[in-house]
Amino acid sequence: MNDNRVLACVDQSLYADNVLDAATWAANRIDAPLELLHVIDRHQTPPSGEDHSGAIGFDAQERLLDQLSAEDEQRSLQAREQGRELLRRQRERAVEAGVSDVDIRLRYGALEEALAEREEAVRLVVLGRRGEAAAITQRALGRNVESLVRALHRPILAVTDSFRPPQRAMFAFDGGAVTRRGVEMVAASPLFKGIPILLLMSGKASSDSQKKLAWAQEHLASGGLDVDALLLPGDAETVIARTALDRAVDLLIMGAFGHSPLRSLLFGSKTADLLRSSTMPTLLLR
Repeated sequence: MNDNRVLACVDQSLYADNVLDAATWAANRIDAPLELLHVIDRHQTPPSGEDHSGAIGFDAQERLLDQLSAEDEQRSLQAREQGRELLRRQRERAVEAGVSDVDIRLRYGALEEALAEREEAVRLVVLGRRGEAAAITQRALGRNVESLVRALHRPILAVTDSFRPPQRAMFAFDGGAVTRRGVEMVAASPLFKGIPILLLMSGKASSDSQKKLAWAQEHLASGGLDVDALLLPGDAETVIARTALDRAVDLLIMGAFGHSPLRSLLFGSKTADLLRSSTMPTLLLR
């Protein structure tokens, strides 16, 4: 099975084009096939606005059920046609952006389940930090993002309201197992070749922080990457945000959700906090 493809999750939100732009950038950088996935969630299909409260007679019940079934079928058909049109347009944009191998998939169900089915064939997942529902409610972070990142075991590029090819990236390195694996992954990938990377270690300083940072810098440099290293103790979210602004960083690389969902519920999650506060695309490592 081909496990080298980039998978882009596109929907009917305003952010679909930004997701596609990021996915085509990544696919071209690593010379990988691109797959566009659109999932129609039956539970989010809007109900009919017609008032059926008066149809309470015994003889009317069967007619009401038939009518509701027909309305549901019509909404499903409309959603399917809109999804096909979205995928057609996005495939044309991807081809125009230089991606020669583009596949499209339309699915019913939950996005998390659809991604789990495709995970073994995927090298990188690209999705919007917000989707259709979050666009309506103005949430800073879409409701699916954290659950998707926790469920998947592939790197995820979470895209903001706009995307442009990054000119400078920052790797938020904490010395833990996730970011150490991330260092090895980034060093072996052509995704960041030619893009300067600032390797930043923040948070609570320890006696071996400098040693861990030196290992990461050496490993990235051995992969042919242009790397500067910086050790700045302090609150990670504050230090990362300030440094990204000072150094004109336009893409963040970081580990994702190192603690359990229960711990995050009780004490919060640095990953979610950074995703909410950051205005740049973020590559989440698993």
